[in-house]
Amino acid sequence: MRVAVVENTVISHLGQVGVALEEAGAEIVLYRPFRGEVLPDIARYDALVVLGGEQSAVDDDLHPYLPHLAGLMRQAADAHKAVLGICLGSQILARAFGATNLLGKTREFGWHAIEKTPDGEADPVLSAVESGFPIFQWHSDTFTLPEGAVHLARNRAVAHQAFRMGRAAYGTQFHFEASRIVVEEWIDNFGHLIEAMEPGWIARYTEQAAIDGARADEAGLAIARAWVKQIRV
Repeated sequence: MRVAVVENTVISHLGQVGVALEEAGAEIVLYRPFRGEVLPDIARYDALVVLGGEQSAVDDDLHPYLPHLAGLMRQAADAHKAVLGICLGSQILARAFGATNLLGKTREFGWHAIEKTPDGEADPVLSAVESGFPIFQWHSDTFTLPEGAVHLARNRAVAHQAFRMGRAAYGTQFHFEASRIVVEEWIDNFGHLIEAMEPGWIARYTEQAAIDGARADEAGLAIARAWVKQIRV
């Protein structure tokens, strides 16, 4: 099992997705196009993962690789490969299928509850968790639902928290890869950004982690394992 992982920022983490891929014995190859690296040849891989980043999904002037990445995600999905876009990755996947990216329309940070749609209840990946599960969020952009998408999850702040295109191309606005280990490293590296976005949150972290962290870690790993099962070798 060979999996291409595209990073869009300097500090990225596969987190719970990495745990599930390692359990499955996957070979993981990292690509960093934001540093000028080429994008993967998807024909050489069984699956594609696109992680988050601080840029918008349509920030083509500063990041000219973005439309090519959208095309790559579409190519992989059309080939019925397993595709996963998390946060920015989900926004790029939505773009790839003709949706509109909505910039600065929503802001969520920290652990928030996610409700599954009826299609989410029946989905082979989202069915791995109970509706109302807490999961980590860090975004201010969102997107319209692409034509033909299966709408899987939502919450009060964001209508399109998760969707699927075709057999196994998934976009999740929420960071289900972000275990408490990942969140704590984000605090260490991006504390000033977090404080600007959500003043006082770092001081409340220990309390919030005790309430939602363990359940979110469990839900994230369950989703990750269920997605890895969609990879066809």
